[in-house]
Amino acid sequence: MPRQARLDSPGTLHHVIVRGIEKRRIVDNVKDQEDFVSRLGGIVKETKTAIYAWALMTNHAHILLRSATDGISKFMRRFLTGYAITYNLRHNRHGHLFQNRYKSIICDEDTYFAELVRYIHLNPLRAGLVATISELDRYRYCGHSVIVGKTQYDWQDCEYTLKWFGNKEKEAIKAYREFVIAGIEEGGRPDLVGGGLSRSVGRWSEVVSMRRRGQRQLSDERILGSGEFVQRILEEAEERIRNYYTADEKKAKIREVVEETCRKNNIKIDELYYGGRRRNVSFARAQAAHILIEDFGITLAEVARNLGVTTSAIFNMLKRKKDKFN
Repeated sequence: MPRQARLDSPGTLHHVIVRGIEKRRIVDNVKDQEDFVSRLGGIVKETKTAIYAWALMTNHAHILLRSATDGISKFMRRFLTGYAITYNLRHNRHGHLFQNRYKSIICDEDTYFAELVRYIHLNPLRAGLVATISELDRYRYCGHSVIVGKTQYDWQDCEYTLKWFGNKEKEAIKAYREFVIAGIEEGGRPDLVGGGLSRSVGRWSEVVSMRRRGQRQLSDERILGSGEFVQRILEEAEERIRNYYTADEKKAKIREVVEETCRKNNIKIDELYYGGRRRNVSFARAQAAHILIEDFGITLAEVARNLGVTTSAIFNMLKRKKDKFN
């Protein structure tokens, strides 16, 4: 079966999994670990890619990121190629270091963001790289230690992650850490990284239950979310091909629609851009989102990034509008 194309749109939340070729190691010593982390941080700053969670293991790595203007493919190509070259020089080896194709999974943010942060950050503990949660707190090669304040990497977006757990930093860190501890007993969570329908509906037991009831739901190996979310992402990928705009044209179109929508609803553009939640602002945001997506084929992720909300929030706006008229 031919491999599927990547769903690569700026502003999309991805869970990226990078593996060593033939399950071989990708780091052998502290120099490798430091180079991996330093290189990741440097490219994050250059490209303005948002990193929310990450864990460097011995033969693989996990990264939860939101792609920037150039998308995920260019970011990952620069990062992995640069690291592989220096690794090979350092260890006097030749050939591929990574599997030819890293895995990237688009995620339904509202449903899975916190779960993915926890899953990724518990990897070193589950693999035995650290023995206790206290050791994980200080483990430099995982984003958990940055969130709890034991390691400093200014390229990791801790602020956004902590907002999921509270409005005040100290309280949010405490709630986040308790959430992570509560997940230790859950095990490997194959539903977050496995394939097929289990991603769309949750645990495998739910898949079996659906099949017994004769229910079917759309699924895709590249997407973590409900059947409706999967369908929407696939539809917008097709629409993007049909309605291609250059970057400048797209930027101008978004600005034009936003300005006109704000004028009609008598609200300030900044309030729309920066996540204002007043009723008339939310109404205007839904109007602008509908026009940009339905009329001009601009992606959910790009619309969300320009309207101050998550991709999942835009998806839910469109779903409510569709349900209203059905």
